[in-house]
Amino acid sequence: MDSVTSAATQTSTTQPGATSAQGQAQQGTLINSDFQTFLLMLTTQMQNQDPLNPIESSDYAVQLATFSGVEQQVRTNALIESMATQMGLSGMAQMASWVGMEARTAAPVTFDGTPLTLYPDPSSGADQAALVVRNADGQEVTSAQIPVSTDPVTWAGTDANGAPLPSGVYTFRLENYSEGKLVETTAVEAYGRIEEVRNGTGGAVLVMEGGGTVAPSDVKAVRDPAAP
Repeated sequence: MDSVTSAATQTSTTQPGATSAQGQAQQGTLINSDFQTFLLMLTTQMQNQDPLNPIESSDYAVQLATFSGVEQQVRTNALIESMATQMGLSGMAQMASWVGMEARTAAPVTFDGTPLTLYPDPSSGADQAALVVRNADGQEVTSAQIPVSTDPVTWAGTDANGAPLPSGVYTFRLENYSEGKLVETTAVEAYGRIEEVRNGTGGAVLVMEGGGTVAPSDVKAVRDPAAP
Protein backbone atom coordinates (compact mmCIF):
# COMPACT_ATOMS: atom_id res chain seq x y z
CA MET A 1 0.00 0.00 0.00
CA ASP A 2 2.76 2.43 0.95
CA SER A 3 4.60 1.75 -2.29
CA VAL A 4 1.46 2.47 -4.32
CA THR A 5 0.85 5.73 -2.49
CA SER A 6 4.48 6.78 -2.90
CA ALA A 7 4.51 6.02 -6.60
CA ALA A 8 1.26 7.91 -7.20
CA THR A 9 2.47 10.88 -5.19
CA GLN A 10 5.77 10.98 -7.07
CA THR A 11 3.87 10.93 -10.35
CA SER A 12 1.75 13.88 -9.30
CA THR A 13 4.80 15.95 -8.31
CA THR A 14 7.03 15.27 -11.30
CA GLN A 15 4.95 14.62 -14.38
CA PRO A 16 2.52 17.57 -14.26
CA GLY A 17 5.33 20.13 -14.30
CA ALA A 18 7.11 18.41 -17.16
CA THR A 19 3.87 17.98 -19.11
CA SER A 20 2.82 21.57 -18.44
CA ALA A 21 6.20 22.99 -19.44
CA GLN A 22 6.28 20.92 -22.61
CA GLY A 23 2.73 21.92 -23.52
CA GLN A 24 3.38 25.60 -22.89
CA ALA A 25 6.57 25.47 -24.94
CA GLN A 26 4.69 23.89 -27.83
CA GLN A 27 1.92 26.47 -27.56
CA GLY A 28 4.51 29.29 -27.48
CA THR A 29 6.22 27.94 -30.59
CA LEU A 30 2.90 27.63 -32.37
CA ILE A 31 1.79 31.16 -31.47
CA ASN A 32 5.16 32.64 -32.47
CA SER A 33 5.03 30.79 -35.80
CA ASP A 34 1.48 31.96 -36.45
CA PHE A 35 2.39 35.55 -35.58
CA GLN A 36 5.32 35.53 -38.02
CA THR A 37 3.02 34.16 -40.72
CA PHE A 38 0.44 36.83 -39.91
CA LEU A 39 3.05 39.61 -40.19
CA LEU A 40 4.25 38.21 -43.52
CA MET A 41 0.72 38.16 -44.87
CA LEU A 42 0.06 41.68 -43.57
CA THR A 43 3.27 43.00 -45.16
CA THR A 44 2.44 41.32 -48.46
CA GLN A 45 -1.03 42.80 -48.31
CA MET A 46 0.42 46.31 -47.81
CA GLN A 47 2.92 45.90 -50.64
CA ASN A 48 0.29 44.72 -53.10
CA GLN A 49 -2.57 47.05 -52.26
CA ASP A 50 -4.17 49.21 -54.92
CA PRO A 51 -2.46 52.67 -54.81
CA LEU A 52 -5.73 54.24 -55.97
CA ASN A 53 -7.74 52.46 -53.29
CA PRO A 54 -5.41 51.88 -50.34
CA ILE A 55 -6.50 49.89 -47.33
CA GLU A 56 -7.64 52.04 -44.44
CA SER A 57 -5.37 52.08 -41.38
CA SER A 58 -8.41 51.15 -39.29
CA ASP A 59 -8.64 47.87 -41.23
CA TYR A 60 -5.08 47.01 -40.20
CA ALA A 61 -5.97 47.81 -36.60
CA VAL A 62 -8.95 45.43 -36.78
CA GLN A 63 -6.78 42.65 -38.16
CA LEU A 64 -4.18 43.16 -35.44
CA ALA A 65 -6.88 43.19 -32.75
CA THR A 66 -8.41 40.00 -34.15
CA PHE A 67 -5.09 38.17 -34.12
CA SER A 68 -4.38 39.40 -30.61
CA GLY A 69 -7.72 38.02 -29.44
CA VAL A 70 -7.06 34.63 -31.02
CA GLU A 71 -3.57 34.54 -29.48
CA GLN A 72 -4.99 35.28 -26.03
CA GLN A 73 -7.65 32.57 -26.42
CA VAL A 74 -5.01 29.99 -27.38
CA ARG A 75 -2.97 30.86 -24.30
CA THR A 76 -6.09 30.69 -22.09
CA ASN A 77 -7.07 27.27 -23.45
CA ALA A 78 -3.54 25.98 -22.83
CA LEU A 79 -3.64 27.24 -19.26
CA ILE A 80 -7.04 25.66 -18.58
CA GLU A 81 -5.88 22.34 -20.02
CA SER A 82 -2.75 22.44 -17.86
CA MET A 83 -4.77 23.21 -14.72
CA ALA A 84 -7.24 20.39 -15.46
CA THR A 85 -4.40 17.90 -15.87
CA GLN A 86 -2.76 18.96 -12.62
CA MET A 87 -6.06 18.76 -10.71
CA GLY A 88 -6.75 15.29 -12.11
CA LEU A 89 -3.34 13.97 -11.10
CA SER A 90 -3.68 15.59 -7.68
CA GLY A 91 -7.01 13.84 -7.11
CA MET A 92 -5.53 10.54 -8.28
CA ALA A 93 -2.67 10.85 -5.78
CA GLN A 94 -5.07 11.65 -2.94
CA MET A 95 -7.08 8.48 -3.65
CA ALA A 96 -4.08 6.20 -4.06
CA SER A 97 -4.64 4.99 -0.49
CA TRP A 98 -7.96 3.50 -1.66
CA VAL A 99 -6.15 0.84 -3.70
CA GLY A 100 -6.71 -2.51 -2.00
CA MET A 101 -9.78 -1.23 -0.16
CA GLU A 102 -13.35 -2.29 -0.90
CA ALA A 103 -15.79 0.27 -2.30
CA ARG A 104 -19.56 0.03 -2.16
CA THR A 105 -20.90 0.84 -5.63
CA ALA A 106 -23.40 -0.32 -8.23
CA ALA A 107 -20.57 -1.46 -10.50
CA PRO A 108 -20.18 -5.13 -11.53
CA VAL A 109 -18.77 -7.25 -8.70
CA THR A 110 -16.40 -10.22 -8.78
CA PHE A 111 -17.89 -13.40 -7.29
CA ASP A 112 -15.40 -16.07 -6.16
CA GLY A 113 -17.76 -18.54 -4.55
CA THR A 114 -18.17 -16.57 -1.31
CA PRO A 115 -21.71 -15.21 -0.73
CA LEU A 116 -22.06 -11.49 -1.41
CA THR A 117 -23.91 -8.92 0.67
CA LEU A 118 -26.10 -6.73 -1.53
CA TYR A 119 -27.69 -3.37 -0.77
CA PRO A 120 -30.95 -2.85 -2.73
CA ASP A 121 -32.65 0.52 -3.17
CA PRO A 122 -36.33 -0.11 -3.98
CA SER A 123 -38.53 2.54 -5.56
CA SER A 124 -41.01 4.45 -3.47
CA GLY A 125 -44.45 2.90 -3.88
CA ALA A 126 -43.21 -0.49 -5.07
CA ASP A 127 -45.07 -3.45 -3.56
CA GLN A 128 -42.86 -6.18 -5.07
CA ALA A 129 -39.18 -6.40 -5.92
CA ALA A 130 -37.13 -8.88 -7.89
CA LEU A 131 -33.35 -9.20 -7.77
CA VAL A 132 -32.00 -9.79 -11.28
CA VAL A 133 -28.45 -11.10 -11.72
CA ARG A 134 -26.53 -10.92 -14.99
CA ASN A 135 -23.14 -12.35 -15.87
CA ALA A 136 -20.23 -10.57 -17.59
CA ASP A 137 -21.87 -11.15 -21.00
CA GLY A 138 -25.05 -9.40 -19.89
CA GLN A 139 -27.06 -12.63 -19.78
CA GLU A 140 -29.58 -13.05 -16.98
CA VAL A 141 -28.54 -16.01 -14.85
CA THR A 142 -31.11 -15.82 -12.09
CA SER A 143 -33.99 -13.75 -10.74
CA ALA A 144 -35.71 -13.97 -7.38
CA GLN A 145 -38.17 -11.95 -5.33
CA ILE A 146 -36.77 -10.17 -2.28
CA PRO A 147 -38.40 -7.98 0.37
CA VAL A 148 -39.20 -4.40 -0.60
CA SER A 149 -36.64 -2.96 1.79
CA THR A 150 -33.26 -1.27 1.92
CA ASP A 151 -32.04 -3.95 4.35
CA PRO A 152 -28.98 -5.86 3.07
CA VAL A 153 -29.60 -9.25 1.47
CA THR A 154 -27.20 -12.15 0.97
CA TRP A 155 -26.70 -13.62 -2.48
CA ALA A 156 -25.35 -17.16 -2.28
CA GLY A 157 -24.23 -17.31 -5.90
CA THR A 158 -26.70 -19.92 -7.11
CA ASP A 159 -29.10 -20.09 -10.03
CA ALA A 160 -32.88 -20.56 -9.87
CA ASN A 161 -32.41 -24.31 -9.25
CA GLY A 162 -29.94 -23.79 -6.42
CA ALA A 163 -26.92 -24.87 -8.47
CA PRO A 164 -23.75 -22.86 -7.80
CA LEU A 165 -22.78 -20.34 -10.46
CA PRO A 166 -19.19 -20.14 -11.71
CA SER A 167 -16.80 -17.52 -10.38
CA GLY A 168 -16.78 -14.33 -12.41
CA VAL A 169 -18.13 -10.80 -12.67
CA TYR A 170 -21.84 -10.23 -12.01
CA THR A 171 -24.17 -7.25 -12.15
CA PHE A 172 -27.17 -6.81 -9.87
CA ARG A 173 -30.33 -4.79 -10.51
CA LEU A 174 -33.65 -4.48 -8.71
CA GLU A 175 -36.90 -4.63 -10.70
CA ASN A 176 -39.60 -2.70 -8.86
CA TYR A 177 -43.26 -3.64 -9.39
CA SER A 178 -46.49 -1.95 -8.40
CA GLU A 179 -49.76 -3.87 -8.79
CA GLY A 180 -47.98 -6.37 -11.00
CA LYS A 181 -46.46 -3.79 -13.35
CA LEU A 182 -42.75 -3.01 -13.67
CA VAL A 183 -42.37 0.66 -12.73
CA GLU A 184 -38.62 1.09 -12.40
CA THR A 185 -35.27 -0.72 -12.36
CA THR A 186 -32.89 0.51 -9.68
CA ALA A 187 -29.27 -0.19 -8.81
CA VAL A 188 -28.15 -2.75 -6.28
CA GLU A 189 -24.88 -1.95 -4.57
CA ALA A 190 -22.19 -4.32 -3.31
CA TYR A 191 -18.61 -4.10 -2.10
CA GLY A 192 -15.87 -4.67 -4.64
CA ARG A 193 -12.09 -4.43 -4.43
CA ILE A 194 -10.35 -1.35 -5.83
CA GLU A 195 -7.41 -2.44 -7.98
CA GLU A 196 -6.19 0.88 -9.38
CA VAL A 197 -6.71 4.63 -9.45
CA ARG A 198 -6.49 6.01 -12.98
CA ASN A 199 -6.59 9.52 -14.42
CA GLY A 200 -9.49 9.76 -16.88
CA THR A 201 -10.75 12.55 -19.12
CA GLY A 202 -13.05 13.81 -16.37
CA GLY A 203 -10.62 13.28 -13.50
CA ALA A 204 -9.60 10.32 -11.38
CA VAL A 205 -11.49 7.04 -11.76
CA LEU A 206 -11.35 3.83 -9.75
CA VAL A 207 -10.62 0.56 -11.53
CA MET A 208 -12.42 -2.27 -9.77
CA GLU A 209 -11.56 -5.96 -9.60
CA GLY A 210 -12.90 -7.39 -12.84
CA GLY A 211 -12.01 -4.32 -14.90
CA GLY A 212 -15.00 -2.05 -14.29
CA THR A 213 -14.43 1.66 -13.66
CA VAL A 214 -16.22 3.87 -11.14
CA ALA A 215 -16.14 7.60 -10.52
CA PRO A 216 -15.19 8.45 -6.91
CA SER A 217 -18.46 10.38 -6.60
CA ASP A 218 -20.39 7.12 -7.16
CA VAL A 219 -18.78 5.40 -4.17
CA LYS A 220 -21.16 5.20 -1.20
CA ALA A 221 -18.67 3.75 1.30
CA VAL A 222 -15.10 2.43 1.55
CA ARG A 223 -13.93 -0.26 3.96
CA ASP A 224 -10.81 -2.21 4.79
CA PRO A 225 -11.31 -5.86 3.75
CA ALA A 226 -8.93 -6.97 6.51
CA ALA A 227 -11.03 -5.33 9.22
CA PRO A 228 -13.15 -7.72 11.32
